[in-house]
Amino acid sequence: MNIGLISDTHGLLRPQALAALQSCDHIIHAGDIGKPEILAALRQLAPLTAVYGNIDRDQDWARHLLKIEIVKLEGLTLLVTHERKDVPEPLPHGVQMVVTGHSHKPCILEDNGVLYINPGSAGPRRFKLPISMGYVTCAAGKVNGELIDLAPDTSVVA
Repeated sequence: MNIGLISDTHGLLRPQALAALQSCDHIIHAGDIGKPEILAALRQLAPLTAVYGNIDRDQDWARHLLKIEIVKLEGLTLLVTHERKDVPEPLPHGVQMVVTGHSHKPCILEDNGVLYINPGSAGPRRFKLPISMGYVTCAAGKVNGELIDLAPDTSVVA
């Protein structure tokens, strides 16, 4: 299974991100979506799980989104929320991976057997931070995370 991770699009869905997500079996958007067209475009590629971010919270189109989602995909249990501060301590039983956004800083780390991934920001560039997204692959009981640096582009799909 190939899971695409994207966050902090802020209303900008880059062609590079769409191309990178083409082969995904599932897509997770970790908030700060920006507009509903982003979700519609992602749903055309694969089943989608999305949480709201701080810029989405008071938008009518985002009212159906949750702050925290627990997703089970082929034996992998993920917790998704926009801000790391909202990750519950202790983690709910069985959570093997946590996906967050918000900081725009891509990172992967493992702590006590749990994989924590922030795919960074796939939307407008902030400061000198990279434009990025991530993947998680699950095969033969192994889970691997990867970050992808997306080249900046000014054209917009949604």
